[in-house]
Amino acid sequence: MTTREALQTQLKRGIAALRVTLPEDAVSRLLDYRELLERWNSAYNLTAVRNADEMVTRHLLDSLAIIPFVEGRTLADLGTGPGLPGIPLAIAEPAREVLMVDSNGKKVRFLREAIRSLKLTNGRALQSRVEEVEGTFECITARAFASLADMLGWGGHLLAPGGVWLAMKGKHPAEELDGMPDGFKVEAIHALTVPGVEGERHLVVIRRD
Repeated sequence: MTTREALQTQLKRGIAALRVTLPEDAVSRLLDYRELLERWNSAYNLTAVRNADEMVTRHLLDSLAIIPFVEGRTLADLGTGPGLPGIPLAIAEPAREVLMVDSNGKKVRFLREAIRSLKLTNGRALQSRVEEVEGTFECITARAFASLADMLGWGGHLLAPGGVWLAMKGKHPAEELDGMPDGFKVEAIHALTVPGVEGERHLVVIRRD
């Protein structure tokens, strides 16, 4: 059993390596979130990652790695699952409104409990299919739940003009770049190095024309 102190050291080191700046209480809130996820996971199977150290690297640090590319005051995290990257991003920037969307009722129940217990006044959870969500957002995040073309086909209507879509991928999605819908262009693809995470991580930055 890894102690909270050891996880805190691991998380702080990772944040320093990522060179992101977080609010003073962010580390303890991120660890509270991890503990809550671990507790619920035993009953509800919210994530395949069960090891505490891996939760820090593959969930928390992986989410925080995209902070330099997040823009705007409104963000929608589509297919958020148990709140990744939505909850770490909401903790990292309390002034940004973060809507977390998932169609799975168990995951959304967990999200509502996490928002309540972490006192995330800037976070909201919505149980919905992506296609049925309303409104527009200056930034959209999505961990690789589909191809780029499918993601934009289902959720492109949610991105405000000039807004940025951040698609989190493993391998470089070279074969997906041809199928981009009209009105969207790939602005950049960044290879991310996430402390403690092996394998490729890429972030595709898509701008709405």
